Amino acid sequence: MAEPSLEASVPSADAAVTESAAVLATEQLLPMYRMMFLIRRVEESLLELAESGKIGGAMHTAIGHEGAAIGMAAALRKDDYLTCTYRGHHHSLARGMDPQRAICEVLGRAPGFAKGKGGSMHFLDPSLGLMGANGIVGAQVPHAAGMALASKIRGEDRIAITFFGDGALYQGLMHETFNMAQKWKLPVIFYCENNRYSEMTPISRTSSVDEIYQFVRAYGMESIQIDGNDVEVVYEAIVKAAERARAGEGPTFIEGITYRLSGHMAGDLETYRSSEEIEMQRAYEPLTQLHQKLIDRGVSEAEIDQLRAEVEEEVQAAVEYALEAPWPDLAEAYTDVYQV
Repeated sequence: MAEPSLEASVPSADAAVTESAAVLATEQLLPMYRMMFLIRRVEESLLELAESGKIGGAMHTAIGHEGAAIGMAAALRKDDYLTCTYRGHHHSLARGMDPQRAICEVLGRAPGFAKGKGGSMHFLDPSLGLMGANGIVGAQVPHAAGMALASKIRGEDRIAITFFGDGALYQGLMHETFNMAQKWKLPVIFYCENNRYSEMTPISRTSSVDEIYQFVRAYGMESIQIDGNDVEVVYEAIVKAAERARAGEGPTFIEGITYRLSGHMAGDLETYRSSEEIEMQRAYEPLTQLHQKLIDRGVSEAEIDQLRAEVEEEVQAAVEYALEAPWPDLAEAYTDVYQV
């Protein structure tokens, strides 16, 4: 089978936000880099735990997607709504979820944010505006639109953002939601993390168009394509979309071009792509880009190394704590369950 064109993780010339601009101060980028590295190390640790048999069930990482989550967290308010996919660790951590509780949850341990009963695919914390990851492809999208509708009806100033992959575009509920959101001018941002693969199938074999941000233009919706690996580009695009939403101008669709450096899920044999392709994409991935931005702005390698060392200690301690944490009591199977 022919491989998709993956010469670079950059958007088309038609995109509204294509080039990286220095829109954030270095003092803002440093904590963003710290959080991005923390997300990377948490997910790498979870992948190791899953592959060693310490995590039950499916476990999906977003290694290489961090730019979308970091840019989003900086661009939106704490009270704005967020929904995401089962590949949502990065959104949750960027939003402020405690890494220790997050790792406990994936391991099924009692100190997890859902007492170990939600696991990797159902991250949730309403106090952070995180209204739920979803294991059903595309299901989180109408949820976000519903929250945006509620905000509009109540006269609130809150907006919603929802993240999904390129493979979700072909679910019928997506287009029903796009149409209603545009018709009702809902304050919602649709962010597609286009990593060029729907699970194991390249987008070139599933999509009738190469640039999927053009799909929603049929509904009259504002849509752009951006470099989703560049946190400043993501930040700027989401800030502008949020301003439109709060001003009553309706939804925006953002296609963030990115690349998944890990498999679709833990244990993925990755026979559908070459190791050369993956290595080529490492030059464009979010951590590489943000590291170079800091160096270009005068931050020393020693300062970056110190920051990374602090993160390594934090993640290692969180993993060790989670591995020793207790399992939920068997009685927990009967709590937090809706009953008539």
